[in-house]
Amino acid sequence: MPPTSPIEVRERRIDLAFAVVPYVALAVSLILSLSTEQPLTERFVAWSVGLSGLAAVWLLTMRPRHGEQSEHVAKSVVFYVGHLALIGALIIVNPFFAIFGFTGYLFVQYVPGRWKVAGMVVNAGLMALSEIGGAAQLTGRGWIPYIGLFAANVFIVGAMTRAAMDEDRRAEQRTRTIDELSEANQRLEQMMEENAGLHAQLVAQAREAGVFDERQRMAGEIHDTLAQGLTGILAQLEAAELADGDEARRRRHLGLAKDLARDSLAEARRSVQALRPQKLEGARLPDAVRTLAEEWKQTSGVPVRVEVDGEATPLQPALEVVLFRAAQEALANIAKHAQATRAGMTLTYMHDQVSLDVLDDGKGFDAGRTNGDGYGLAAMRQRLRQVGGGLEIESTPGDGTTVSACVPALYRAEPMEARES
Repeated sequence: MPPTSPIEVRERRIDLAFAVVPYVALAVSLILSLSTEQPLTERFVAWSVGLSGLAAVWLLTMRPRHGEQSEHVAKSVVFYVGHLALIGALIIVNPFFAIFGFTGYLFVQYVPGRWKVAGMVVNAGLMALSEIGGAAQLTGRGWIPYIGLFAANVFIVGAMTRAAMDEDRRAEQRTRTIDELSEANQRLEQMMEENAGLHAQLVAQAREAGVFDERQRMAGEIHDTLAQGLTGILAQLEAAELADGDEARRRRHLGLAKDLARDSLAEARRSVQALRPQKLEGARLPDAVRTLAEEWKQTSGVPVRVEVDGEATPLQPALEVVLFRAAQEALANIAKHAQATRAGMTLTYMHDQVSLDVLDDGKGFDAGRTNGDGYGLAAMRQRLRQVGGGLEIESTPGDGTTVSACVPALYRAEPMEARES
């Protein structure tokens, strides 16, 4: 399997170098020594070939496999010391064996800890010996160039070693970075899968919430239009039945029933289309409330008074619709349950909110126990909460009821024509 990281690539190259380079260097050194030695004596050939053969056997039999030196410390140290001794002997025989001497720098990593420095210094001394022409030159002033070459070799080897160590650290850092990036990518993929699942779940929940809200809206609109309209129509038809002896009164009730049927049908259509109530089309909220109160008075027979406090500035459409529906529901409840003789509505415009109070002098109920738990009031409370408003009900048995609805005072922006005028 091919290497997958910089460290593995480097390890493969080192293994190849350790397996081939020493033997090639030994062979080249031997050939150069034999070809340049003058005169070529049998003694020189014997020493050169014999020591070269011994070095080859030493490499083949004593060198631990690369990467296993930490498991065989003693064997590694013995091998390296013997290897340096062979390098020294060969260089004494002929300086060209310095080519083989460079392998001492390769195998210094077999030495544990700080002994590596000692091994490189000794090897640098042997290389300097070859560079001055052999041990025969170490006489008189011959030591001066030797010491200079020795220092130069130590400096070069130290710099190369430092560079190699830095490269090793960078390679290890790159490997760690790659591993960390791989783990981060795996975590990211996992998070993306989880997020995809959560997104699908949220979409499903949002769809369900949208369906639920639309059902609630339609239920509220049907209650505000069809249910209340049908209740009014029934009341007018019952009144018409009781007025058989009074033709004018009978026709008036039937006419009111027809008008209620038309209005209810129009409101039902508008509710399906999610439009504003008809009475709010082209009219301000106070006017729509007054019209609603007047029609309710005709159908219920209960007098109602409408008052407006403050400056009646147009609100955002959704807020006006909510207040208008609250007025509708409150008046419908008075007609159905209160048995009231009078009713009143007050629309109050304040700095931070707009409130609608609907009160009657009917029989009332125990608000502390029921708090108006009917569907109409529950729907009214929900609509008000959706726009940031609220609903309060005050009632006691025999003392009437007050319904108070309020919304934030978010006013509608005036048209540009109105501002210029």
